[in-house]
Order: sequence, then C-alpha cells, then structure tokens
Amino acid sequence: MTATQPKTGAGPNAVRRRADCRLCGSKELELVFALTPTPPANAFVPAEKRDTPQQRFPLDLFFCRECTHLQLLDVVDPALLFEDYVYVSGTSPVFVNHFKGYAEDMIHRFGLKAPDLVIDIGSNDGTLLRFFKDKGLQVLGIDPAKKIAEQATKAGVKTMAEFFTPELAERLRRKEGPAQLICANNVFAHADDLKGMVAGIRHLLAPDGVFVFEVSYLADVINKTLFDTIYHEHLAYHAVKPLQRFFRDNGMELIEALRVDSHGGSLRGMAQRTGAKRDVGASVAELLALEEKLGLHKAETYRRFDRQIDERRRELVAVLKSLKAEGKRIAGFGAPAKATTLMHHFGLGPEYLDFVVDDSPLKQGLFTPGHHIPVLSSKALEERRPDALLILAWNFAPSIIEKNKAFAQRGGRFIIPLPKVEYR
Repeated sequence: MTATQPKTGAGPNAVRRRADCRLCGSKELELVFALTPTPPANAFVPAEKRDTPQQRFPLDLFFCRECTHLQLLDVVDPALLFEDYVYVSGTSPVFVNHFKGYAEDMIHRFGLKAPDLVIDIGSNDGTLLRFFKDKGLQVLGIDPAKKIAEQATKAGVKTMAEFFTPELAERLRRKEGPAQLICANNVFAHADDLKGMVAGIRHLLAPDGVFVFEVSYLADVINKTLFDTIYHEHLAYHAVKPLQRFFRDNGMELIEALRVDSHGGSLRGMAQRTGAKRDVGASVAELLALEEKLGLHKAETYRRFDRQIDERRRELVAVLKSLKAEGKRIAGFGAPAKATTLMHHFGLGPEYLDFVVDDSPLKQGLFTPGHHIPVLSSKALEERRPDALLILAWNFAPSIIEKNKAFAQRGGRFIIPLPKVEYR
C-alpha cells in the first residue's frame, strides 16, 4: 500500500500526510500495521471540555523499502502537540537520575569544560542542562512549550520558547558562538523535517563538537512489544542502519550507538561532522548486527509485531474484566503520553478505570485524552481506595510499587501491562 491522504474528519490544517520517507526521500513506502487513531497523546482537557469529543488522528506505521526506516507519515500540527505541553522531566526521580548520569558521561567522554556551550533541543524544564550548568558550562535550552520554557528560565536555565530550525541555528551561531555539545533527547523522533534539523545542528556545532540524541530504540520496541511508545509526537522509530545512512547523506557521521534503559529501551546516538577527528566506535557495528538478527529491515517483522500486540491486549483485558466481574475498583497510575496509545488501542475507558493518578501538578485536575478519565493526585489512593492499580507508566513500575507500599499493605494489587502482563 502506498501513502495516500487519510480521511480523518480533521480540519485541513490539523494533520497532513507526507508521501516520502523523511530519512531518505524514497516514495517506496509500505503500510505494515495500524494502531487505533487517538487524540494527541498529551491533549489532556479541563473539566469544562470533558463532554466535547476530541479529534483523533491516524497511527499508521509505514516501512521504507529503500532505507528500512519505520515511521508515521501523518503529521499533526506541531503547535497543537507542543505549545501547551504538560510533561516535565523533573517530576520523575528516575529520569532526574538518568539525566545526571547522562551529563556526567558526556562531560567525561568529550572532555567538556568551562566555558564550552551545551545546547539542548527540546530542553523541557531544563533538568538535563542544570547538571551541565552545575559543572560551570554555558547552557541554552530550546523548547516550544512556552510556559515550561518560561519556568525553566526563571529557575536559572536560559530557555528559548521556539522550534529549532536552520534559521534559528544561524541566529544562535552568530549570537552564542559554536556549541561543543548539542543534545536532543526524545525529540529527534519528533521532527518531521529531520534533514532541516540536522542541517541546523551541523551549522551550530563547533568543528570538533558532538551531537548526542536519545530516542526509543526500535529493537526494544519490537522485542518487548512496546507499541505504546508510538504516538503522534513520535514520527520516527529509529534503528541504527537507516540512521547511519541518513547522517552520511547529510554531512555527518554516526560515531556511537549505545543502548540505555530509559523508556523501556532507548538508543543514545552520537554524531559528528563528516571528517571530524573521532573514530567510529564498535557500538555501531554491534547494533547493526543485532538489527540484522532481529529482522528490523524486513516488512514482515512489523506484521508479526502487530499480532504480538493483539496477544497483549487479550491478556490484559482478560485480567481487567475478571477484576470488574468481582466488583473491584481499578485506577491507573501515571498519565504519560504512552498511556493514550495503550488506552485507546486496548479500549481501556471509564468502564475499566475509575480515575488516574499522576504526580505532575500540570496534569492533576484535567481529564485524559479521548476517554476523559479524571487525573488526580496520589491522595486519591487513600481517599478512594481502589483495589488495583494499572501502572500506565510501566517503565517506572519498580519505583511506583516501592513508593506505594502502603497501598499494597492494605491489600491493593498492581497490574503491569508491558513488556508482559503481570498481576501482583
């Protein structure tokens, strides 16, 4: 099947479908599986809009026969997705520790020192940059979420409330000078114009500078059935093979490809300008071999993945139906973006979940995208006393279970939906 304009019922400016691969430009694209259409994953609504249906957009996955890249072709207006963003990194102790170790690794690995400039694209609340700043480095955040950018700046991490473009890179090069390190964490999968982003990064980097990015790793997505990392913000599902070619075609070179634990399994890639001084690490060849073994460059792998997802749905829904048949009350724990995909594709609406708990004050008092289930603070566990918690933020399950020992001690049970269904 080729890429064609979807019939979504959405306004003409809310979504568009591109017709070519965003990495290599090929039009040899094949639809390999489709998830249930959803509203934008972070489109939580206030009480006054609870009864207003939200637009839902396709989650159709296309495989490029030319470079083997897996991607969404339906592009939702970035302003709709990011300008009123409600996710902040600093609310998760696990993620704060992850970024602390990340910063330490980059400083040590690349010999960063004052007054080197570190720029973070999609810097959110400045959690990562704060660790670089504490070591005396100059830092600059770029993030289109206006309120979060303003709060980060007030907290001491200078942040520009803009989308990163080649034009912005040109302005920054003149004003701030070249950057020794440019980061893009969980946003290098967000940009439709990845070629433009890399052109801007290449222009902004110092001659011996490095671009480092973290993205959900396609090998983990497939191996662990992490389909809920697929949502409209994530346009690209990255693997090393197509990335290596992409960087080479755009004046850069992938020099490291490391696996890290965040988000259930991520890829930390590092790239330099073509011809810069660093050698390509063994990690690149190691992951290329792994991807070949997993069949990530074959369309049939993704059709098989679709069948795996259906198995998880049957397993989880069976557990929830059994609990509801016993008259049990179930709440969700965590309201990450991935929960929107999970809840819609598995059909987990208010008939299963009474409410959702989340630690972020930005989400509390709002209602989940599409299903409009209330999001409350953790006090609701004591006040409403559910019998079971479905851990929607499953990648933080160990810390969530540890933090909620009191819930377990009074008989509460935990349900973990992925990578495998667990009821404990």
